[in-house]
Amino acid sequence: MTADDTFSRLDDDDYPAYTMGRAADMLGTTQSFLRAIGEHRLITPLRSPGGHRRYSRYQLRIAARARELVDHGTPIDAACRIIILEDQLEEAQRINAEHRRNATLRTTATG
Repeated sequence: MTADDTFSRLDDDDYPAYTMGRAADMLGTTQSFLRAIGEHRLITPLRSPGGHRRYSRYQLRIAARARELVDHGTPIDAACRIIILEDQLEEAQRINAEHRRNATLRTTATG
């Protein structure tokens, strides 16, 4: 791997660049909070060769959303479920929009 490969990964939202300690510091939370949202299957950090949890920027955004809900009084299990449902809704809306575009294209092409 070259230095260019390493630097290009810095822009990759899915690259697991952050240790658990660094992720907790960035989010202003505890490592146990990160473990808890992992136990609720909200995020699944990758593991380093030594077995340490590593988080991506995408995962940190999800964790930040969970922390926001918990900070407003939502129990952690409910916060994780809310975020999972929000993600499923967003994906369903994206798929529906794609189907509508394809239907419009078919109608335009045949009409």
